[in-house]
Amino acid sequence: MIQELQLRILPEQAANEQSIKQYISREKGIGLNEITAIRILKRSIDARQRTIYINLKVRVYQNEMPEKDEYQYTVYKSVENKPQVIVVGAGPGGLFAALRLIELGLRPIVVERGRNVRDRRKDLALISREHTVNPESNYSFGEGGAGAYSDGKLYTRSKKRGNVDKILNVFCQHGASPSILVDAHPHIGTDKLPRVIENIRNTIIECGGEVHFETRMDALIIEDKEVKGIETNTGKTFFGPVILATGHSARDVYRWLVSSQVEVEAKGIAIGVRLEHPAEIIDQIQYHNKNGRGKYLPAAEYSFVTQVEGRGVYSFCMCPGGFIVPAASGPEQVVVNGMSPSNRGSRWSNSGMVVEIHPEDISDNPSVLSVLEFQEELERSCWQQGGMKQIAPAQRMADFTRKKLSFDLPDSSYSPGLISSPLHFWMPEFITKRLSAGLQQFGKTSHGFLTNEAVMIGVETRTSAPIRIIRDRETLQHITIKGLFPCGEGAGYAGGIVSAGMDGERCAEAVAAYMESNV
Repeated sequence: MIQELQLRILPEQAANEQSIKQYISREKGIGLNEITAIRILKRSIDARQRTIYINLKVRVYQNEMPEKDEYQYTVYKSVENKPQVIVVGAGPGGLFAALRLIELGLRPIVVERGRNVRDRRKDLALISREHTVNPESNYSFGEGGAGAYSDGKLYTRSKKRGNVDKILNVFCQHGASPSILVDAHPHIGTDKLPRVIENIRNTIIECGGEVHFETRMDALIIEDKEVKGIETNTGKTFFGPVILATGHSARDVYRWLVSSQVEVEAKGIAIGVRLEHPAEIIDQIQYHNKNGRGKYLPAAEYSFVTQVEGRGVYSFCMCPGGFIVPAASGPEQVVVNGMSPSNRGSRWSNSGMVVEIHPEDISDNPSVLSVLEFQEELERSCWQQGGMKQIAPAQRMADFTRKKLSFDLPDSSYSPGLISSPLHFWMPEFITKRLSAGLQQFGKTSHGFLTNEAVMIGVETRTSAPIRIIRDRETLQHITIKGLFPCGEGAGYAGGIVSAGMDGERCAEAVAAYMESNV
């Protein structure tokens, strides 16, 4: 017999399978020896009240065993000698586009400007150790894209755009823990994700596709307003329709598109800082307990949002038990981002704390590159504040709201180092004024959040793309150029790993329809 139950239990009761079985046996009157297995289908934490509960949806097996696998397999067949499609970028948009192309009987040729996900580690280490940024291999560029070494969170609200469960199941098929199918806010972890990405690459190659690293697209080949292929820095030319999934930091691609009269538009983003607290403080606040999370709860998460003078102020990419990392993608930049390992076990918790920016906030007459240039200017200012290294300017949180320079700074997870700096003074006032007001509101609703034990680290600028590459809503092709399929976060149509993956699948399907119509 199989039945599904909704449970609302204490953290210690949800700690392991045996204790859950004992709870079900006691509360539902089922003999403990009759429960041969349970499978958790959904799990979330309800921390709204002083007593914390775990909400579980479980499938209970009585006197029978569950099916072997907890996830659904996708079958990938050989596409050798099939028509080829060029996928530019090996982030989540590009990788899931490539996998979906294989499903549809097309051969993906993936070109990635950066190095493979393992070799990227060496370049990332140099950023912290020697303050050297490789402009082709960094936290933004390389196999896996910006998500590979900046957390691997899989939460998305973009469920109308595609099949979230499909994306999560494909991750499981390639080595991710099946827990991502269960948790309300699924997370793979920076330490686990690289292996999953390697397995996805292996699937692409085993099925007859190609993956080319350290191969940067330098130009699209366009004839009579139709893309025929791409030119690369290696001298190789690849022919076929193009899925352009270059990520939100490929500024050279944006500039090439503008100079080549490919229609794009400026897009609003969000800009601010990384806010880092001791994890213990966030645990105490969110779990309403001076002792913090205790033995059975994970590092606590938070989410804040408000409106200040017509613009959103909100937390972004919250990393409980995580680290702040140097996310510059070129010279004369300091950019910060956050990540968490799978165990979320560090003694800090951080999030982006950002202000919504519209193009008209920057200029009365904004150009298509205004937001991008504003990002660059702010990142360069940060680099200068840090002594022209990857040292990041920082300020204690309460000092920022009081417009006071911090005499010293707390310990931080940011390994290149911090320097005390008056963020309130040199960052643009239309950002700092709203950010300060937002933080003060959050401090009122969450007692203890606004504290000088927390540090604000500049700057968080890469929340999304500053450009949207305009595409047709139905065909997903560029609005004027056939055979070009702008994809994912870098094209302005996604915001995270899962939504980029779903957009990659949609673009692959659109390419298949385009190629079929041209037969």
